[in-house]
Amino acid sequence: MKTAVLDIGGTFIKSGIYNGGELCQIEETPTPVDRGGSGLMECAREILGRHEGMDAIGISTAGQVDTDRGEIRYANENLPGYTGTKVRQILEETFLVPVAVDNDVNMAALGEACLGAGRGEEDFLCLTLGTGIGGAIVRNRQIYRGSCFSAGEFGSMVTHGDVQKSQGGFPAGIYEKYASATALVRQAMAYDSALQNGRIIFARLEEPGIRAIVDAWIGEILLGLSSLVHIFNPSCIVLGGGIMAQPYILKELRKRIRDYVMPSFLNVRLEQAQLGNKAGMLGAAIAAERMVKAGARPARETGSQAAVREVTRGEAAAGMQRNTEA
Repeated sequence: MKTAVLDIGGTFIKSGIYNGGELCQIEETPTPVDRGGSGLMECAREILGRHEGMDAIGISTAGQVDTDRGEIRYANENLPGYTGTKVRQILEETFLVPVAVDNDVNMAALGEACLGAGRGEEDFLCLTLGTGIGGAIVRNRQIYRGSCFSAGEFGSMVTHGDVQKSQGGFPAGIYEKYASATALVRQAMAYDSALQNGRIIFARLEEPGIRAIVDAWIGEILLGLSSLVHIFNPSCIVLGGGIMAQPYILKELRKRIRDYVMPSFLNVRLEQAQLGNKAGMLGAAIAAERMVKAGARPARETGSQAAVREVTRGEAAAGMQRNTEA
């Protein structure tokens, strides 16, 4: 089965082909953020149009997603004009194959559940530390989405209620403003303007002032993890995001978690995500393949369109056979 996948972010759209358990033809295309939802879908069609013989499409995307309809319920200012975009309908009508659409962290969690750090876990939580903090809840090896497809917005937990009260309410005082990678860089740059990213910060970790900033930031991560551990009682929390490539973070989290949770909850394991920036694409491929196995058909596909699609697949298969024989 050949599945085309996209991972739509605020900076780049990553794309690839998943076939026979392998992800290949991986590319990055700048996200056309200044062209709104219609321009983004035009770009997505252009990328997908480079591939032939697709059986399905998987879309991992920023924003809150109505997975029943394949629509964007809400997207923030990183993707202006994206809210309300009918991703599934647009792509199914264009390519006449089933399209799976879900939030990027949900797709990453699905990828980790099947192929990465969550293998063997029935239930776990997934957090990504980046520009903000994304989250996903896996129960019985399925993504739990809540009453309106938006469960797992861990970055919006209030961890500093005093700040929220003094600054007039949400989003002041929320978790991602203190524990995201962006928050670490902001604090570090206030100390030294040369500390512009995580790599530079951790290269200078032996400096006492910088170590103090990093340790305080890890404490902020633990504040949120403490609430999640006590609410969900998970056996495992998978932590992703580029910043988690720094071994010091996970080592300190594992060492200090005992100071933040009741002893009866210390069975929880903190694990680093294993699939890196391919997690979303791999999860999208798995979701799309599940749709096909469940008998999904493209939206508004007529009988004649289905017949044309089957003929096209047959012709593609015959062409591959001829090439093999040659």
